[in-house]
Amino acid sequence: MEQGIGVILFEKMVGGELRQIEERSWSMNMVAALEHANYLVVQGREFEAVEGRLNVDTGKLELLLVPMHS
Repeated sequence: MEQGIGVILFEKMVGGELRQIEERSWSMNMVAALEHANYLVVQGREFEAVEGRLNVDTGKLELLLVPMHS
């Protein structure tokens, strides 16, 4: 069975503050797909992934997302 990793998605708000969108377990295939995908759809909204941080204290991958406005 494939082991996953906890991923926390943060939205960078207009004023610069961060808002946690969600936290869930991702498969390693989903994490690897980040090498090729710069945009994510979460809860029906599109975001650009601008930064990622591996928090070794919590064992979670944290992604900073900026909303796309069309």
